[in-house]
Amino acid sequence: MVGVTGIVRDSEGRVLLLRHRMWPPDRQWGCPTGYANKSETFEDTVVREVREETGLTVKVNQLVHVKSGYKLRVEVAYEAQFTGGTLTIDSVEILEAKWFSPHNLPDGIQESHRILIERTTT
Repeated sequence: MVGVTGIVRDSEGRVLLLRHRMWPPDRQWGCPTGYANKSETFEDTVVREVREETGLTVKVNQLVHVKSGYKLRVEVAYEAQFTGGTLTIDSVEILEAKWFSPHNLPDGIQESHRILIERTTT
């Protein structure tokens, strides 16, 4: 299994964060994330997950993180740029979606996602 994360930014440099319904209550905020489907590129996974969870479209940029060794999973993360669409959340998985300044992230964000955002902020 490959978990794929998108660090999505808008033209103002804000980052898109979602409050995930199925994540632990004290760590529900994070970037759009999901599993790659069979024969799907990781870049396509980012585009699909963002669209499914938020209704937004993105252009995937560079790979920023690869990690293996977490149980039976590999994790990858890409930077992505918001290109359009209207924010509409998938209420089955997502409780809330908001744009945040990378310097003012919400309490309850996944620490691994905070690190990715900080690492990719200029």
